[in-house]
Amino acid sequence: MRLNCLQNFQIPRISRQNPSQNECFTSLNFRQGMQSGVILSRAQSLKSTIATTRWHPFMLLPSAPKEGAPKKEVLLEKFGPRAVQIEARMAETATQTVHARVFKGLGLDYDTDGLTGNTLDSHRLIYFAGKQGLDKQHNLVEELGTGYFTQGKYIGDREFLVEAANKVGVEGAAEFLEDPNNGLKEVTEEINKYSSQVSGVPHYVINGKYELSGGQPPEVFLRAFQAAASK
Repeated sequence: MRLNCLQNFQIPRISRQNPSQNECFTSLNFRQGMQSGVILSRAQSLKSTIATTRWHPFMLLPSAPKEGAPKKEVLLEKFGPRAVQIEARMAETATQTVHARVFKGLGLDYDTDGLTGNTLDSHRLIYFAGKQGLDKQHNLVEELGTGYFTQGKYIGDREFLVEAANKVGVEGAAEFLEDPNNGLKEVTEEINKYSSQVSGVPHYVINGKYELSGGQPPEVFLRAFQAAASK
């Protein structure tokens, strides 16, 4: 199952010097996650405003098997006959597919192979990374997205999760994941808190009142940031 991003940006007024808080809900859509780097970079033009990112859990298929299943099979089960069309779109050339163009623009290949399944362990790990710093949390999310979308890695694979955590400097990941109860209460509470407010992902809430849903170009975010910063 793909991680899908729901982001909640907190942008201060331009006249203020405080850092902004960008609270993202995870599951994450890596395409949008990559775009957020461009968005946040351009957002520095809002004077001294600095955006940080927090990820929160959201599960599209909470009943998905923990052991994982081929992505094509899951698509077929979820979307029925439409799965063939979806797969065809995803397999189009880089000049035709939005996803592929975004990945190619960053020197990456969009890979639809591999397994998909239950993402609970990844959400627990992302929560754990956030306790060590939001930068580590965000870097972990990007690392997981890179593996899942470009290398055929499975987000439910414990070895992959620990490897990604080690790469971005998250300490104690293997020990934390060993106990299935670690982070479970916190992740479950956040899913219950936010899921009823969101019908699809990615979803973004800026300063608690400006909402964007679905993949959006950077210019749309900038207009929303500017609106938030001016009030």
